[in-house]
Amino acid sequence: MEREAITSIKDTTANPAPLGLMAFGMTTVLLNIHNAGFFPLGTMILAMGIFYGGVAQIIAGIMEWKKNNTFGTLAFTSYGLFWMTLVALLVFPKMGWGEAPANSAMVAYLVMWGLFTAGMFVGTLKLNGALQFIFGSLVILFFLLAIGDYTGSALIKKIAGYEGIICGFSAIYTAFAQVLNEIYGRTVLPIWPVKVKAEPISHTPATA
Repeated sequence: MEREAITSIKDTTANPAPLGLMAFGMTTVLLNIHNAGFFPLGTMILAMGIFYGGVAQIIAGIMEWKKNNTFGTLAFTSYGLFWMTLVALLVFPKMGWGEAPANSAMVAYLVMWGLFTAGMFVGTLKLNGALQFIFGSLVILFFLLAIGDYTGSALIKKIAGYEGIICGFSAIYTAFAQVLNEIYGRTVLPIWPVKVKAEPISHTPATA
């Protein structure tokens, strides 16, 4: 009688989520400090958008793919590429690589990202409260920015800036929570995980 050998592969790679969350959070905070009117848009934000908000999140997304995390892969790679497209929209016209987007085009751009984020928010309902806050506040941010561009209201854009700062810091908090909770082996910073209901145990005898 032959016996089948069962091989168990243990995943020993690090958690990439804190990298992606920190890259998203810090870049979002800095951009929205600008949106709130504290300093002009300059190379500091553009560089953060390309390298930390962009490249670092894409790296985190690829690492999430390795961990078989579809949600993390889609989120980090998409938002990493969002930052890179945003920088391109600002820089390409200055380099002569096309016309600056019309106001209506930017509204459509922001609305599409808002709709994408709303779909991702639905996914967080099965994850944890910290991610729900990040994605929920990001949905609000995208639509506030779209409304601000549509109406030309400086007040709405300023409100969006403050709301975006809160959104960015929530991502930074979640990144630190995952790192510190892992290091200390206990809950240092809570992320409010969703409680999964236990499946009922079937007492039906198995058939041969």
